[in-house]
Amino acid sequence: MSTFAIVVLVLAVAGIATFIAMKTGKVKDANNNNIPDAIEEKVEEVKEVAKKVKAVAEKVTKVAKTVVVEKKATKKAAPKKTK
Repeated sequence: MSTFAIVVLVLAVAGIATFIAMKTGKVKDANNNNIPDAIEEKVEEVKEVAKKVKAVAEKVTKVAKTVVVEKKATKKAAPKKTK
């Protein structure tokens, strides 16, 4: 069996087990959309963290651009060495 088929089989079994657990009431699904509440909560947490990371990345990009501009300006203003 190929690795891909094994991965697909494992994911299918996990999905079926989760679905059965939801229908029997062992896994909570308050809004009845067939997505367990625990997964929905984790997805929301990941989205919040992703927003924070994106904001930090934008700040870092802005600072990096500023540093490059300042370096170029410093290089132009620096006196040339003579031998």
